[in-house]
Amino acid sequence: MTQDQLLGQDEGHLVLLGAGPHRLTAAAATAFEEMQVAAAAAGHNLQPASSWRGFERQLAIWNGKWRGERPLQDADGQPLNALQLDEVERLHAILRWSALPGTSRHHWGTDLDIYDPDCLPEGGRLALEPWEYQAGGWFAGLSDWLVEHMGDFGFFLPYGKGDAQQIPSAVAFEPWHLSFAPEAWGQRLDAKALALCLQQADIEGKQTILTHLDEILARYVVPHDGGHDIKRSTP
Repeated sequence: MTQDQLLGQDEGHLVLLGAGPHRLTAAAATAFEEMQVAAAAAGHNLQPASSWRGFERQLAIWNGKWRGERPLQDADGQPLNALQLDEVERLHAILRWSALPGTSRHHWGTDLDIYDPDCLPEGGRLALEPWEYQAGGWFAGLSDWLVEHMGDFGFFLPYGKGDAQQIPSAVAFEPWHLSFAPEAWGQRLDAKALALCLQQADIEGKQTILTHLDEILARYVVPHDGGHDIKRSTP
């Protein structure tokens, strides 16, 4: 994958997932569609909530959270007022749940967020919060099925919970975020390319971000080369 693709600035490597509008790499899309068939046979309507996301889209999310225009949560999922935090506190609060533009795995076309629309109660709205996927949550059954079977199709949880994933990341537990290991493993974002991209972007908190960029990369953008029970080989 090129640096422009890793930064979310090139989408030429993507294909439509089914009829769209979601997009992934061709290999990831094929694997996900195969997993959808298996999930359906087990009674789950596995669907994407979010897939490829470009730099500009991630930038809008970041700027909205920085300015307090989008919801911001603490480590326990409780609401935070971004404007009551100093810039360093705000930086880390956002990074726990949302990637810095240019570093999101959604830029790659190998990752997607999933849910089962059939399990949403009438009038219910998808929140992409851990409780929805845990015992008693709307998507607990789907989540349990994925933990057992997603490795058969090459997928894993890059932001897993506990020691099973063995990934030292400060990003919050995201049971909805799946990554296609055969293409995602081994990707390396060039720090200099990222810094230049951010310097040229209209991003809120720019100086604070650049000052703390090494720390951000170490804590939130660690290489994800681990995973267990991944049975699908690289195409």
